[in-house]
Amino acid sequence: MLMSDKHNRAFDPTAFLTGVGPGRKIVELQPEQTFFTQDDPADSVFYLKEGRAKLCVVSASGKQATIVLLSPGDFFGEDSLTDVPGLRMATAMAVNTCTAVKIQKEELVRLMHQEPAFCEQFVSFVVNREIRTQTDLVDQIFNTSEKRLARTLLRMAESGKPDETQTLIPPITHETLAEMIGTTRPRVSYFMNRFRTLGLIDYKGRIQVHRPRLRAVLADQQFARV
Repeated sequence: MLMSDKHNRAFDPTAFLTGVGPGRKIVELQPEQTFFTQDDPADSVFYLKEGRAKLCVVSASGKQATIVLLSPGDFFGEDSLTDVPGLRMATAMAVNTCTAVKIQKEELVRLMHQEPAFCEQFVSFVVNREIRTQTDLVDQIFNTSEKRLARTLLRMAESGKPDETQTLIPPITHETLAEMIGTTRPRVSYFMNRFRTLGLIDYKGRIQVHRPRLRAVLADQQFARV
């Protein structure tokens, strides 16, 4: 058996991302606490184990926008991997109680060079996030706020099992949804009431999305043109 083969099989990315060791530690946050703040030094990457978090940006005038919701299994803070040390481009905040692994930049770079399995997992995640970001940009430019809201709800519900038709999405406020799609909270409330009337969602403590119905209306070119 070659030593390189033995080494590659011995490394377990999942075990690495759920434990502690050189260059990494477990952090636990309560709702509204921050992993890092916009303009902080970018020196580490996080892996979300449990809970929900969000990335927000604040403009020079003080206006805040939520740019992405984070789920267990997501990396964030990858802006620290640039060749030139820089500052955080966004604030990462816990939505509910969160547990994450904080990995120092140097340790992550070392691991990517030495462990192909981990490198493949991390690069795949970053590429998929880039594709999602481009899709969100197109959505923001060409679609109405009502359709953007429908797409956001459906994407949040897609983490459920493939054979489920109804999925409870993580707790989220109308204000956060408004930040994500670029509209006002009253408009989000109006659309949510309309979606409930149409049978696309229900409220049972949390928002319950009827995925097949929502997919069907999003496929309808007449949906939300006005």
